[in-house]
Amino acid sequence: MSSPTPSLSKVRAFPALESKAAARLAAALEESADTTIFVNGTTLQLPDVAHAALIEVLTRMSRGDEVSVSTVESLLNTSQAATMAGISASYLRKLTDSGTIPVEYRGTHRRIRPASVQAWLDSRATSPAQTQE
Repeated sequence: MSSPTPSLSKVRAFPALESKAAARLAAALEESADTTIFVNGTTLQLPDVAHAALIEVLTRMSRGDEVSVSTVESLLNTSQAATMAGISASYLRKLTDSGTIPVEYRGTHRRIRPASVQAWLDSRATSPAQTQE
């Protein structure tokens, strides 16, 4: 099965920082694998992935770039959604055509959120037995 398609529907943009300050911060973080922060009197160590993300953001801001942060949300194609639901792809297309399962389009391609498939499965589990065409 191929990987889910990312959706960039949840994006927040941040303006560039003053380049010297951002460059100093990025350089300091690159010198050490340990990023410890103090929040409300509590010491916390950033995980490696957060450390790397922070360096990337600061490096881009130091170049004068505005930075966008987004949530990558999985979207499935019809075959993946049908597999998840345990139904045929043609039946899944009928469910999206009727609005039973919400669908998003990327060009002419249908994309379905895993949560929408799960909600449909959950509704079937709590309602009287339905037959598949």
